[in-house]
Amino acid sequence: MKSIFKSTSKLLVAATLVMGFGASSLMAEVKDKFQVSWTIYVGWMPWDYAQQKGIIDKWAKKYGIEIEMVQVNDYIESINQYTAGKFDGCLMTNMDALTIPAAGGVDSTAVIMGDYSNGNDGILLKNKKNLTDIKGQTVNLVELSVSHYLLARALETVGMSEKDVKVLNTSDADMVAAWGTKDVTAMTTWNPQLSEIMAGNKDANLVFDSSKTPGEIIDMLVINTETLKDNPKLAKALTGAWFEVMALMKKGDEAALTFMAQASGTDLAGYKSQLDSTMMFYTPSDLLAFTTSAEIPATMKKVSEFSFEHGILGEGAPDAEFIGMAFPGGKTFGDPKNIKLRFDDTFVKMAAEGKL
Repeated sequence: MKSIFKSTSKLLVAATLVMGFGASSLMAEVKDKFQVSWTIYVGWMPWDYAQQKGIIDKWAKKYGIEIEMVQVNDYIESINQYTAGKFDGCLMTNMDALTIPAAGGVDSTAVIMGDYSNGNDGILLKNKKNLTDIKGQTVNLVELSVSHYLLARALETVGMSEKDVKVLNTSDADMVAAWGTKDVTAMTTWNPQLSEIMAGNKDANLVFDSSKTPGEIIDMLVINTETLKDNPKLAKALTGAWFEVMALMKKGDEAALTFMAQASGTDLAGYKSQLDSTMMFYTPSDLLAFTTSAEIPATMKKVSEFSFEHGILGEGAPDAEFIGMAFPGGKTFGDPKNIKLRFDDTFVKMAAEGKL
């Protein structure tokens, strides 16, 4: 897996706020050509495979449309461009969906929650083996990212808070080199940097990882809600293509997995290792169970509270419930008059029932 930048920022939210309102209305129309942006990450390589092998074209043709998956090298930039209206859909985490397009005023819908980090993100301590040893240390991480969120959640588990540590913003590209310096003693990062540091440094101890907060860092396909409302065939085609590739992965198709490995800059063994710390939902029924579970509203409440406490829920947000979210079964969190992020089980349910 190549580098992926999962962070957000107050400035970005402010910048997209103005663009977002206009973009939403501009995209509301019935059309037959769509673009979805994506970036390299272990759980998103199936989309590249589906594009390159004609699987997306096959499903798009079934619904009389054209879909182009557009790779963007910078993760945040891909979300930024989606928020500005350049793309109809985008691949992003649940936290970024809340703090970038939703906080920017763009109503978005998570159509497929393809996986969640189950060890791909972790906290390292130098020459210390217990998480409690982090107290008083400076923690290098990408500030306001899912790494920051993971640190906060980890500290909660041992009765501490961010007041017990100091956070130092560090680029994901600098993590491996930073670990080799004597001043860096604690770090939160994600794969492949996480694995690379552990493999090359005997003093690196993994004291907490995302497998201990399962289901909280979710990787999703998000579509502009107005576009989805006017063009449900887009979600139908993408969902059909997704589960066709999932079926190949579930049975261990080495040709498909090797393609994804090479496209993400690793080999088959390396890609399988990354999949081991990624909870993929290979079947529609498994994903439907996750999508409709009580875990999702509970997780998003935590994410919203974290985002508000760190000032990334929008410039004028008075509390963590400022942005409303909707979940399957009519459940909501936050302001029901300001719903900007929706978790929709419609199309996964259709896949589970064989109706795509």
